[in-house]
Amino acid sequence: METRTASADDAEGMGQVLREIIEHTGRQRPHDASFVMGRYIADSTSIRCTVAVDGSGNIVGFQSLKKAVAGNPYDTPEGWGIIGTHISPKVHRQGVGKLLFSATREAARQAGLEKIDAYIGADNPSGLKYYNAMGFRTYRTPEGIVQKVCDL
Repeated sequence: METRTASADDAEGMGQVLREIIEHTGRQRPHDASFVMGRYIADSTSIRCTVAVDGSGNIVGFQSLKKAVAGNPYDTPEGWGIIGTHISPKVHRQGVGKLLFSATREAARQAGLEKIDAYIGADNPSGLKYYNAMGFRTYRTPEGIVQKVCDL
């Protein structure tokens, strides 16, 4: 397993990861390549989007890191990082999340961030457990959401 910065060529594979998550959880979300490009790869606030690739070259997960700007949809304080993690259920508990966060944490430090926000559905126990394991702590709980922060 290895990580690298996502490129436009990865949009379809990243969309496939989102489709696998939808099949596993039943939670609907956009997942086509154009959505992936706009939301993760080419977003103007992006610091880095990292993909995890298995030995066959398949994308099995990705993690985005953006810089919070005024009016962001998560109400994250300006200047913090905003993280999003998407891992195929096929590779859960195989260290993919830890590998991705290692790359993301380094990108955050290089960008001079002091904090990273994670915005997680309260009905997503695996997401909550993951962010706890990565050292995030709850700092806010809007209705149906748990927001966690990691101090760098």
